[in-house]
Amino acid sequence: MKKISAKSIQSQLIIYFTIAILTPTLIISIIGTKLIYNQIVTRAENKSISDLNSAREIYRNKISQIEYITRLTAARSFIISSLIENNSDTLQKELQVTLMREKLDIFTIVDKKGRVVSRGRNAFKSGDTLLTDKFIQRVLDSGKTVSGTDIVPAEELAKESYELVDKASMNIIPTPKSKPRKEQHETSGMMIKSASPLFDRNKNLVGVLMGGILLNRNYEIVDKIKEVVHEKEVYKGQEIGTATIFENDYRISTNVKNEDGSYAISTLVSDEVYDRVLLEGERYVGDAFVVNAWYLAAYEPIRNIDNNIVGILYVGILKQPFNDLMRSTILTFSGVAVGVILIIIFVALFMTKRIARPLRKLEEVAKKITDGDYKANFSIKAPREIDNLAQSLNKMSIELEKEKNELESWANKLEVKVEERTDELKKIHEQLFRSEKLASLGKLAAGVAHEINNPLTGVLTNSSLLLEDLDANDPRREDVEVIVKETIRCREIVKRLLDFARQTKPQKKLTNINSLIDNIILLVRNQSSFRNITIEKNLDENIPEIMADLDQIQQVFINLILNASDAMNEGGTLTIESKLTASKDYIEVKFTDTGIGIPDEVKAMIFDPFFTTKGHGTGLGLSISYGIIERHGGKISVDSKPGKGTIFTIHLPVQNIEEGDD
Repeated sequence: MKKISAKSIQSQLIIYFTIAILTPTLIISIIGTKLIYNQIVTRAENKSISDLNSAREIYRNKISQIEYITRLTAARSFIISSLIENNSDTLQKELQVTLMREKLDIFTIVDKKGRVVSRGRNAFKSGDTLLTDKFIQRVLDSGKTVSGTDIVPAEELAKESYELVDKASMNIIPTPKSKPRKEQHETSGMMIKSASPLFDRNKNLVGVLMGGILLNRNYEIVDKIKEVVHEKEVYKGQEIGTATIFENDYRISTNVKNEDGSYAISTLVSDEVYDRVLLEGERYVGDAFVVNAWYLAAYEPIRNIDNNIVGILYVGILKQPFNDLMRSTILTFSGVAVGVILIIIFVALFMTKRIARPLRKLEEVAKKITDGDYKANFSIKAPREIDNLAQSLNKMSIELEKEKNELESWANKLEVKVEERTDELKKIHEQLFRSEKLASLGKLAAGVAHEINNPLTGVLTNSSLLLEDLDANDPRREDVEVIVKETIRCREIVKRLLDFARQTKPQKKLTNINSLIDNIILLVRNQSSFRNITIEKNLDENIPEIMADLDQIQQVFINLILNASDAMNEGGTLTIESKLTASKDYIEVKFTDTGIGIPDEVKAMIFDPFFTTKGHGTGLGLSISYGIIERHGGKISVDSKPGKGTIFTIHLPVQNIEEGDD
């Protein structure tokens, strides 16, 4: 009985030690693992959204490229004169050259009645009508260029080339988790197109030029997205990032691969994504089963010029690396827990032996007394031994409490330090991510700008010299003037790209904001775009002069004023206000228009580089303006509701004159 009793005390003490320390350890491990997993998934989803935004810009830039080609070709006097003279052979040769050079799939010109005059791809097919084409209809009705995405039936593709019919033709391949589908074969093609009007010298509409690229089995855009967004990252021999363009619910252009290594063309989107994107018209971000693997994915609808959903744009990151990271984290926590258990058992054995030894001695004395050895009992002086035992237990209790407090204090301090370090690393990571993203965009912008600038300068110089040599009545003068004007516009675009890439440090000097606003109003109010716009001023004459870069602040104000005029095509009122804030630390400047307003989903992205809703321009105006105000130590914000106008508010710090450029 003595042996069983001793083992029982020791085992119970070990169990109590283990439960007391292992329970919080397991709870902390579970909570820590969950927090880490949530942070990893959240960051991955944020990256997917950012990647989707970049993919959208690449897709739109491709549309803009086609629009630029059609606009430039439609402005050529040679094309216009050939159309007026109905010289279809000459037109076909010119269109074919441009089609081959610019790698277009269609390049077709129609007269003002919608009748095909010439096709760049098919020289033998003309005379049919394209009045059923929505792009042609809109240009003939509005006289303006129309660009976007369109679904083209097989019979229309056949008029251009049977090669296009073959590219568009797809046998649908069901995939796991996809929605059941009745139609197993599709013949229509998804095309990005642009149609531009052709005007004679009297500004009369004489025809329409339409160009486009078939996206079916065309991997240029998705490969560009993968190169720019995912940078060809590989995990265990498999590419992490993928991109896809869907026509309705099936893949027509993708770098997602089947298990045999072939591209997953004509496979279907998953059921969950189908409902969210194609039926509800909303963006989908999260886990998605893509052909044969799980991805952290982002999808958004592709709409045609009638705002109807005709497809899906997708980017995704392979989920396997995140699962492996999570598995590694769990194993690490498990290893720590096992180590803690072993330490607890070792400590418990050591402590229980120290406790059991005096108890056994006390049991021996008690046994002697039980056996009737009262003399022995008196000789051992039991009261004194019991007192010593009580004192020992008391000291041990005090020591254990002290050690417990020290452990808890150490754990609390460690937890605070871990949280502080985690927050610090999170901020550093976010800053590095934004810096790397902007740096990459800046390098890309600078590289593109420098590559374009040299040939652009040559074009502008030679065209300007040619213009000077032409007589005022020379019939070629108008064409050369168009070249000079468009080249100057290109140069301005290049300049804005360089401005965005360089982020020039402000050259500050004393500046009167009210005087600057007055000068800008004098500069813009006589422009044609302000003919139906009333400009009202409410300027506080008591605001102080501040240290600012006059040219950069003027650039910001002009950009906001021009944006306001674009928002008020039908006329309206632009109100400009200036005042000193209540804290007297900032000058507040407001630009309030009565235009169409900005939707919430667009408002969140208006300061992003290359984001624009105008259909023209580089999308850098507000991004550059944001950077300028930020480098001045100020803030810029926007408040807008669709149909109720927009308010841009700028806060510029009031600095002492002696602060200079600091």
